Amino acid sequence: MTSPVEARRPPVRTGGRDHAVWFLVLPALIPILVLSVGPLLYGVLLSFTDAQSGRTAPTRWIGALNFQDLLHDTLFWESFRIGLLWAIGVTVPQFLLALGLALLLDQDLRLRWLARALAIVPWAMPEVVVGIMWRLVYNPDAGILNETLRDLGLGDGRDWLSGLATALPAVVVVGIWAGMPQTTVALLAGLQNTPRELHEAAAVDGAGAWRRFRAVTWPALRPVALSITALNLIWNFNSFALVYVLTSGGPGGKTRLPMLFAYEEAFRYGQFGYAAAMGCVMVAVIAIVLAVFLAGRLKGGEDA
Repeated sequence: MTSPVEARRPPVRTGGRDHAVWFLVLPALIPILVLSVGPLLYGVLLSFTDAQSGRTAPTRWIGALNFQDLLHDTLFWESFRIGLLWAIGVTVPQFLLALGLALLLDQDLRLRWLARALAIVPWAMPEVVVGIMWRLVYNPDAGILNETLRDLGLGDGRDWLSGLATALPAVVVVGIWAGMPQTTVALLAGLQNTPRELHEAAAVDGAGAWRRFRAVTWPALRPVALSITALNLIWNFNSFALVYVLTSGGPGGKTRLPMLFAYEEAFRYGQFGYAAAMGCVMVAVIAIVLAVFLAGRLKGGEDA
C-alpha cells in the first residue's frame, strides 16, 4: 500500500541520466564495435563463403559446407587436441608455480621490492622476443641448456625443438615461464586483500601454516584464482606468436595449435572461408568455457 508521503513524491525521471551515461560510454564503445565486434561478425559471414586469395571469380555463399568439411578434417581436430594439451599443460603448472611465488613475495622479506620487479620481467617482454631468446636457450649446438647438460655429464644434448617427443614439452616450458608473471600479480593482489587479522587470529589459535592456508588464505583467494585460471585457459588456447616463433607448428605438426592451423589455411593456402570456419569453432569453444565458468560462479554465489 502506498504511503501518503510516497504518493506526494514526484516521479523520478531517468531519461536524461540514461542519455548522459550513453554519451560517456560511447567513446569506449565505438572502438570495441569497430575493432572487435565488427571483425567477429565479418569472420562469421566469411565462414559461409568460399572466399579464397588470388581468385578472380566472385565469392559465393556456400552455407555450412566449410563446417561440414571441418567435421571430417582430421588434421584440424588433431591440432585441436594439441591445443587442449598445450592450454592445460601450461595453465595448471603456471597456476601452481605462480601461487607459490605469490605466497613467497607476500612475505616480509629483504629486497622484496626487487624480487617483485624481477618476477614480472617475462611479462614485460614481447612474445616474439621471448621466443627468440628461448630458441637460443634450446639451440642444439651452443644453447645454454645443452651446454649445461654436457658440463654435468648428462649426455651430448639434443635438438629440443625439432624432436617429435620433446618439441611440445619444450614449448610448454616456455609458455609457463612467459605467462607466470601475470598469474603471480593477480594472486599477489588477492593475498594482499586478505585481512591480516584473520591470519593472526588463526595463529593465536595454534593453526599451522597449512591449516591457515586452507582456512583463511584459500577462501579469500578462490575468486581470484578461478578468474585468472579461466582467463589463462582462454589466452593459452589462443596462443600464436610464441609457438610460431619457436617451432612454426613443427616438427610434423606436433606443436600446431588451432590458431596456427587457421593461420596457415588463410595466409599460406589462401582458404579464407575455411579458416574463418575454424575461427568460428574456436570462438564457440571459448564461449562454452566461459558459460560453464560463469554458471559455476553464479551457482557458487547463490550457495554462499
